[in-house]
Amino acid sequence: MPTTTEQLKAQFPDLIWTKLPTPEEHPKYFYYGFAPGKSLLPKGHTRFPGRLAFASDVVFDRDVSIPLRDGINIYADIFRPVHGEDEGKVPAIIPWSPYGKTGTGVMQYENMAPFRVGLREDQTSGYEKFEGPDPADWVNRGYAIINVDARGVGNSGGNAVFWGQQEAEDIYDTIDWVSKQPWCNGSIGMCGNSWLAISQVNFASRLEHPALKALAPWEGRTDVYRDTLARGGRRHNPSLHQFLMAGFAGPNFVENMPTMLNKRPFFDEYWASKYIHTEKINVPLYITGSYSSQLHSRSSFHTFRTAKTPQKWLRVHPFHEWYDLYRPESVDDLQRYFDHFLKGIDNGWTRDTPKVRLSLLGFETGGSSAKTVSERPENEYPLARQVLKTFFLDASTKRIEAQPIGEEASVSHISNDNKSTSDFTLTFHEHTEIAGYVKVRLWVSCKDHDDLDIAVHIRKISRTGKPLDHLNYPCPVPIEEVPSFNTSKCLGPQGFLRASHAVTKVAERSTDQEIFYQHDRREPIKPGSIVKVEITLWPMGMVFDAGEGIMLRIGGHDMIYPETDKIIQSPLEDNENVGVHTIHAGGQYDSSLVLPFI
Repeated sequence: MPTTTEQLKAQFPDLIWTKLPTPEEHPKYFYYGFAPGKSLLPKGHTRFPGRLAFASDVVFDRDVSIPLRDGINIYADIFRPVHGEDEGKVPAIIPWSPYGKTGTGVMQYENMAPFRVGLREDQTSGYEKFEGPDPADWVNRGYAIINVDARGVGNSGGNAVFWGQQEAEDIYDTIDWVSKQPWCNGSIGMCGNSWLAISQVNFASRLEHPALKALAPWEGRTDVYRDTLARGGRRHNPSLHQFLMAGFAGPNFVENMPTMLNKRPFFDEYWASKYIHTEKINVPLYITGSYSSQLHSRSSFHTFRTAKTPQKWLRVHPFHEWYDLYRPESVDDLQRYFDHFLKGIDNGWTRDTPKVRLSLLGFETGGSSAKTVSERPENEYPLARQVLKTFFLDASTKRIEAQPIGEEASVSHISNDNKSTSDFTLTFHEHTEIAGYVKVRLWVSCKDHDDLDIAVHIRKISRTGKPLDHLNYPCPVPIEEVPSFNTSKCLGPQGFLRASHAVTKVAERSTDQEIFYQHDRREPIKPGSIVKVEITLWPMGMVFDAGEGIMLRIGGHDMIYPETDKIIQSPLEDNENVGVHTIHAGGQYDSSLVLPFI
């Protein structure tokens, strides 16, 4: 019987597999060798001077071999209490990704965001898996931490893969092995950011294991085509994916998923094999979301809304996910959740924890007088009490008005110039809160090409009309001196659409406010013709004082800051537009904006 990886290769014979450098060969890979064995890390131990010390004695089982069903062995570092076998068994938490296991890999907080993403050096030990829980802290809380090198990375055997059935089976086998260890109480949880979150929901959407009692996907992704590689059906942020591919190290090959967009530009069976059906998830979920991530925001909210399990909680915070992961308040809250589901402690989690905790960005660090709303208790998302209001674009004044515009007018921008946009502004005359999904309807034309890639962006503006930035974590300098990257500064939500994909709108999966496109084909746009497009932006949460407002910015390109200084796009690498785009508004052209007010 062919293995799952063999089935993947047979199903998609055009799939490219790229040879990886080994950890020793990789020029930027933090690697500490391969040394299976057990040691004791005493209370007070530090890995590096000035880093977080261990709060209790810890058994460190290094490079432990875990067998998988197809004969492959992967390796994990296991941190557990000294008393785990003799005085009481403990639950285990598995943070799963191919980004290294115990301080290994390319990605480190020191080099991924300005000012170490707001984390002091003594807040993490250096033993933590990137984007995962810190064993120096969590073992003292009564948990074992299982830092895994996923299939094909580090010294783990096989070929590295992007999610799908193979990863789900590997996680199942790992849960099964860990749950049977003599120091484990048989209860397993998973947690972490980004890939560590994606792996959780990918597993729970495909398989179940009785030992898996709770998940904490703290900002992940469920639809790699629509949310990452091809937002709106057009090429999106290829530099990010080049960076990710360059970060792998292992003994064999990696599935080169990013290159598949060149071969398969439409959503097809390959992208469907990576799609995560969150509606099948029936295990408790503690989900976080934020507005700062232009990688995970939509999927985090989507997972909460669609997961089958009634035991689900959403906490929307006003920070970057890496900073939030190690905030003491966040860690204590996550422990309460795991204590309840992995240790069976009746600590009031299910009774006292709001289903939704919602934050709204005030942009006060950027110059606004409005104060950020932080984790306010709510019952659902989107809010049942939201009021949808439609506003209309006036191309003659570049304003957004409450009433339809009688006279037709137009405004244009150069679609393949990343400094050219068409901007419209709306001012609020009283204190205002907006939370939910924004929809834009545009009538657009281009005489120079048979397609248009359209980007729309919401920015908060000051009383003087200045677009504002939100600082994602505390920094030791004013916001103007903080380097401008998406990790450090949030600008606001975006939406994208390739106009030739508008024909793929799926009515049964769309509402008046949220438009879903299949992206499985295109219908060329006759040059010069005026066509209607509808675009739903990713979730938004902002608060405004009187006199402040929003700017709706329309262009042909991604309008946020680069993710980090390691991922800087060339100006036109994701912009395939040609010529001038014209926005038509007024009269028969009801170009409009629908906002969800609280």
